[in-house]
Amino acid sequence: MNRRSVLAASATLAGAGLFGRSAFAQQTQIKGCGATFPRQVFEAWSEAGVGPTGIKMAYEGTSSGEGLSKVADRVVDFAATVAPTSVGRLREKGLMQFPSMVGPVVFIVNLPGVAKDQLRLTGDCIADLYMGKITKWNDPKFKEHNPGLALPDLPVAPIYRSDSTGTTLMTTTYLSRASEAWRNGPKAGNVVQWPVGKGAILNAGIAEAVKATPGAIGYVKNAYAAPKNLTTTQLRNHSGNFVKPERPNFYAAIDATDWTRAGFIVDMIDLDGANVWPVIGPCYTVMCTNPPAEKVEAIRNTMKFFDWAFNKGDDIVRRMGNASLPDALNKAVHESWVNIKDPSGRPIWGA
Repeated sequence: MNRRSVLAASATLAGAGLFGRSAFAQQTQIKGCGATFPRQVFEAWSEAGVGPTGIKMAYEGTSSGEGLSKVADRVVDFAATVAPTSVGRLREKGLMQFPSMVGPVVFIVNLPGVAKDQLRLTGDCIADLYMGKITKWNDPKFKEHNPGLALPDLPVAPIYRSDSTGTTLMTTTYLSRASEAWRNGPKAGNVVQWPVGKGAILNAGIAEAVKATPGAIGYVKNAYAAPKNLTTTQLRNHSGNFVKPERPNFYAAIDATDWTRAGFIVDMIDLDGANVWPVIGPCYTVMCTNPPAEKVEAIRNTMKFFDWAFNKGDDIVRRMGNASLPDALNKAVHESWVNIKDPSGRPIWGA
C-alpha cells in the first residue's frame, strides 16, 4: 500500500465526522512552540492547510527546550525538537514524540571559481580547518580530494553558529565521528567552544557572513540553502563516498535508519550506505498523552492537522529542501497516536 493509501485509510479510521463537521467552516487554531529548524515548513503547512482542514497552525520558533517545557505544562498543543527526548523523560512528563520531517545540514562556501557542489570535503578536513590546523584553501589535504579543481590561495575563514541550535549539534556530531582531535576537543553540542572562526546567529547570519567573506565556510540547514541556491559542497560519508546534497541521498539516509526503536529515537549522523548524506536528522513533534478534558479537542485537531500535513503537505517538505517521511514510517507514526488518550482512557485519534 502506498503512503497516500495508508494515510487515507487512517483518515477513514479517524471517522468521517472528524473532517465533515458543521464547525469546519470556522477556523480553529492549534499552538506549537520549539526548535527553529522546522519553522519554515510549519509556516508553509499552516498557510496551505487552513483551507482544507479549517485549522490554523500558530508556531513560535524559540528553542527545543522552551517547547518541551511548554508542552509538558500543557501551555501549547505540541512542541518541536531536533534532538529526541528520552523514553524515561517522555513517560515522566506524560508525553510522546514522533518525527514530522527529516532535515539535512549542508556546508556552504565562498570560493572564487568554485561552483555549487563542486568542492569535495571530508569530515576530518572540516574539523582541521575549524581547529585552525588548515589555514589555506590550496592546502594539500583539500587538493588530495579535489584533483583538477583550481583551489584559490585564500585564507580559510570559518563561520559558525554562536546561538544554541540543533544544526550545530548535528554538524559537530559529524565532526566528532570523523576526527579524533575534534572528539577529544570541542566535542559535539548545541553550543561548543570553537577554536577559531567567527560566530553568527541563525542560518541567515551564517549565509550573510559567508557571502561577505571570500574564503569563508559555514553550515546551514538545507531548507535555507536550497531556495537561495547557495554554494553547497559534497561531503564524504561513512562508506567513503563523496555525495551531493540531493534528495535521493537524503532518502538513502532515511532508508538506512532503524525507525523501530521506542520513541522513534534514532541517530542518523554518518550512517553506512553508498549514497547516504551524512549530516541529517529528524525533527520531532512532541505531544501530551493525557490531556485534560478541556484540551482534548485541541489535541484532536493537532493530530488532524499533522495527518493532513503528512498526506497532502509532503511536497511542501521536499520543495523546501527537507525530506518527508516514507510510507512505513508515516504508518508507524499514525499507529503511535493510539497512546494519546482522553481522561476516560479512550484514544483521541479515531474517537
